[in-house]
Parts: sequence; structure tokens; C-alpha cells
Amino acid sequence: MAKKVQFVETVLRDANQSLIATRLPYDKFEPMLETIDKAGYYAAECWGGATFDVCLRYLHEDPWERLRKIRAKMPNTKLQMLLRGQNVLGYSHYPDDFVKLFVTKAVENGMDVIRIFDALNDVKNMKVAMEATNKAGAIASGTISYTTSPVHTHKKYVEMVKELKEMGAKTICIKDMAGIMGPKEAYDLVSAIKDAVDLPIDLHTHSTTGLAFMTYLKAVEAGVDIIDTAISPFSGGTSQPATETMAYALRQLGYEVDLDDTCTKKIADYFKGVRDEYIKDGTLMPKSLTTDTQCLTYQVPGGMLSNLLSQLKQMNALDRFDEALLETPKVRADMGYPPLVTPTSQMVGVQAVRNVLDGERYKTVSKEIKAYCRGEYGTTPAPINPEIQKKILGDEKPMTGRYADTLEPVVEKTRKQLEGVARSDEDVLSYIAFPNLAEKFFQERKEKEENTATYSIVEA
Repeated sequence: MAKKVQFVETVLRDANQSLIATRLPYDKFEPMLETIDKAGYYAAECWGGATFDVCLRYLHEDPWERLRKIRAKMPNTKLQMLLRGQNVLGYSHYPDDFVKLFVTKAVENGMDVIRIFDALNDVKNMKVAMEATNKAGAIASGTISYTTSPVHTHKKYVEMVKELKEMGAKTICIKDMAGIMGPKEAYDLVSAIKDAVDLPIDLHTHSTTGLAFMTYLKAVEAGVDIIDTAISPFSGGTSQPATETMAYALRQLGYEVDLDDTCTKKIADYFKGVRDEYIKDGTLMPKSLTTDTQCLTYQVPGGMLSNLLSQLKQMNALDRFDEALLETPKVRADMGYPPLVTPTSQMVGVQAVRNVLDGERYKTVSKEIKAYCRGEYGTTPAPINPEIQKKILGDEKPMTGRYADTLEPVVEKTRKQLEGVARSDEDVLSYIAFPNLAEKFFQERKEKEENTATYSIVEA
């Protein structure tokens, strides 16, 4: 019997996050939700990552309401989100009571699969979210942030996967955020994980370096069960490989694919129009759709490259770009080879630029790098360079336990603080995650309702 390969569609989250900085409002994709629901996907990734922040900051949408609306239109397909472990959807660690309530409410509002990762692959930072996901009855997908370095070996990854299974992971995801995994690495790593645990494996990569299609084919050959793809108009470049292309190739090779081609054609035709609007208004830049192999040399994900460029541009120092690029892997090595994913990618990039512009390494450091050296982000893959750590911390001793254990509970306190303003626990959670944005959003919501009420009275 032919092996079945299942698909996660990313257009509602990572594809548009990677290409148009998540600027896809609900009403732009709403007409296609019922078709996506009929297409036969394993899951639709539609929430988490940067969606929460962007909904409040730019789209003037309640992220919780968006999730409920997607759920109502898509009753038959699993909805999936990306959660940054103890960071949830923010950039620093939150107390356990917040993590637990957030996961519970995400599931109550319609979430089925929660993909949980940690920027340092420190499983201590994933434990609470994993337990809460299982308790709420959703699928906990334990995730490896894939990277390469002298300390990131297949043996290490397999040890991590075994720990994740013990913590209650129901599936394993290999998250290759920079698109640096080659076909051989994919084949070898998937084979090693398949030998170690009997769990479905999902591979997530990006087309940034041009390797993704080959990588997926070899991973499927090694037994991968699920792959993340994007409908063709939102595929390629810094996004994922195209859904229809992968389905076509896999069927030719004798694999079973449950996708309905009539549905995927309809979805693609619709999103072509959406993509063209974003090209026209300059949100989707052609550069995002190209192949960039610098990543393979410098281990710098696409989004991080554009951040480096914009930082240097602000400081009128674009001519120092090559120096900053060379400095980045050195900072990463000093910091114990963290995988370059939010928030460590930003921290390492900013530090590399500072080192170059200051003309002295670690003359100035951000508060995030200081916290990182203190151990607040978790255990680093390799030890931090002791000389650099000493230079940054002075006589301060780094912590060894889990940073979240030192944090005071925050939910009850915030509920009291927001009495008369927050209408639900969802509002409370939005406020804890992004206080300024949530406050502005609550105010806008109130004004909108008052205006609508006034308009209704006039109409009547």
C-alpha cells in the first residue's frame, strides 16, 4: 500500500508572515476558508507566530475573534498555531499561570494543534505549554528548532525528541526556519528520529535557499508523515514550497496524497489576485520571492538579513554590511550557537551590528543580550564564551534554574487591574502579552461601538 503524505497549508500564517509581514486581514482570506476546509489538508496553520501582535498593532482586529471566525468557517480541518514555549507569542518569558491560561483559551476558541518550540531548544521552556496543551485536549507538537553548528548533532536532536515524547508530544516537528536543511540532512535526521520514536513527523522548511523541494522529497523517502506547504501564489522565496507542485511530484512517485485538486486550483486562483494587490502596493517585494544562498554560508535567515540591512540603513552605515555579516556567526559562536529564530536571531544580529559600528566587540550590549548571558532565556546549546560572559556580566553570577520559576503569577492581578475594561479572559491575555497595543485596541473597540450605536439611533 502506498504511503500517505499529509499537508499543512501555511497561507493563513507563515506564508503571508514570510512574504508580506503578516499583513493579511481576515476579510482578505475569508472567501476561501470553506474551500480550504474541503481541500483535504491535515491542518491549516492560521494563528500564533506574529499574527497576534500584527492583528492588534496593524490590522485593528481582535486575534481571538479572528480565530473564532476561522473555526466557524472551517469545522472539518484541524487548525494549527505556532507557540514560542515560555515566550508564548511575545519576546520574553512569561509566568506559568499566563502560559497555562493562554493555551487553555486558544483551545477553547478553536485551536487543535499547538506547535511548541523554544529558541534554544531548551525543553524546560516547553514543558508547561506541552502539559497545558495535552490537558486542554489538543495535539501537542514538540518542535526542534533546526540549525547546524559543531554542537548540533543528530544524536543531540534524537535525545531531544525522546524528551519531548516523554513530556507528552503527540507529533514531532522539525522546524527549519532558515531553509538551510539539505536533502541528505533531512533524510538522515528523519531516519534517526523514526528509529528512536514512533510518532508522526512533520517537516517545516522555507524555500529561501532553493533547497526545500529536494529536502522534502528526501524527507518523505525517509518516512516523514506531514510537510508544510503554501498555496502556489504565496509560495517560494522566504515562504514554503508550493502545495500543488509537491502534491503533483509525490503522486508521480507513487505516494498517496489526499488533496482535492479542484479545491487547490480554486484557492490558488483566488490568492493570485490577493498577491497581485500586495505587489502593486509595494508590501510584497520581489526580493522576498527570490533565492538567496548567503544563508548557507552565514547561517542568517532571510528575515534576519533584511533586519541587518534596515538597521545599518538607519545608521547611515550600509557600507559596513559585509563586516556585519561576517561578525554575525562569530557572535553566534560566542553565545553558545543558539538557533537563529525569534528572539535569538534579532539579539545576535543587533549585537553584530553594534560590535562593527563601535569598533570594539561587546563595548555596548543590549539588555536582552545581558539577560541571555544571565541565563534568563534558558540553557544554551554550548556554553557561552566565558571571557565574553564575564565582560558582559562582571561579577554577576548566571542563573542555572528555569527563569520562569522566579516570576510572580500575573493573571489574577491583571484581571483586577482591568476590571471594567477587559470583557473576558481573552482580553486579559491580550493585555498581558502586549499591554500598550491591547489598551489602544480596547479604546478603538469602544469608540467604534459608540459610533455604531449613535448611527443606529440616527437611522431609526
